[in-house]
Amino acid sequence: MKFRHEHKHYINYMDYLVIQSKLKAIMKPDANTNADGEYQIRSLYFDDYNDTALKDKINGINYREKFRIRCYNNNFDYINLEKKSKINGLCTKIKAPISKVQTEAILSGKTEWMASSGEPLIVELYTKMKSGQLRPKTIVDYNREAYVYGPGNVRVTIDKNIRTGLFSTDLFNEKLPTVSAGEALILLEIKYDNFIPEVISNIIQLDGRRRTAYSKYAASRIFS
Repeated sequence: MKFRHEHKHYINYMDYLVIQSKLKAIMKPDANTNADGEYQIRSLYFDDYNDTALKDKINGINYREKFRIRCYNNNFDYINLEKKSKINGLCTKIKAPISKVQTEAILSGKTEWMASSGEPLIVELYTKMKSGQLRPKTIVDYNREAYVYGPGNVRVTIDKNIRTGLFSTDLFNEKLPTVSAGEALILLEIKYDNFIPEVISNIIQLDGRRRTAYSKYAASRIFS
């Protein structure tokens, strides 16, 4: 597994406009962005009966992990199962493709097929669903702008309109009712390998903007 640094900052709309113009001048847009320069993400998060993933995040546990199923732009031909882990402040993510039919089976509780899957991550999720009662918990929607920069393998994302589907796990419902996940905000995230180039560091320098431990999943659970 490859571990990366990850920093998050709340920013306001004026910050966003200034940073966006600089990012466009230096970095390349992510290949998945549409004509508007962004794409829509929907994630279905898993947790156990004791809300371990949620509590580990709130309590700042040094090692924690969470599973999610993610799709983009309501295109259900391309879906990923992901496990994101954080150890000693560094993050890593592994993923495996999963079909709509397989996802629907998981949502309906038909999981035995997972035990013999050729994807180790699907087998791991199955094991934890059986041993730890991991279950689909909630949906998070948001719009993302993403920029990449080769040296340092830097990725800068700007997430807006972060919303929660409350208690729903209806991943494929394009008309799913959602509400804002807490206060209206814009979230700036910076991910990189071993170093961040000075030219990028200068762009994202935010006077008076402290780093945050914001979690979209935790924010989506404010009503539960």
